[in-house]
Amino acid sequence: MTTDGIAGTGNTSSSQDSTKFATDKLGADKNTFLKLLVAQLKYQDPLNPADGVQFVTQLAQFTSLEQSAQMSQDISAIRSVVEKETTTTAA
Repeated sequence: MTTDGIAGTGNTSSSQDSTKFATDKLGADKNTFLKLLVAQLKYQDPLNPADGVQFVTQLAQFTSLEQSAQMSQDISAIRSVVEKETTTTAA
C-alpha cells in the first residue's frame, strides 16, 4: 500500500501556528465574554432583569466555538503524528 499522496498535503507548521493563534484568541475572547457577562449581570435593572434565554444561547454558542477550536487542535496533532509515522515508515 502506498501513501505518497498523503505525506505532502500542506505546510504543517503554518497550520499549527494558525491553530495556536486561533486558540489564544479564543482564550482572550472567552475572558472578554465572561467579563462582559458579569458586568451586564452586575449593572442590570433589578426590577427588569435580563432574559435568561439570551444568556443561555450566548453560552451555548461560545461553548460550540470553543469545542470547534479544540477539535481543530486535536486534528492538527493527529495529522502531525500521521505525517511522522509516514516519513518514518517511508525511510
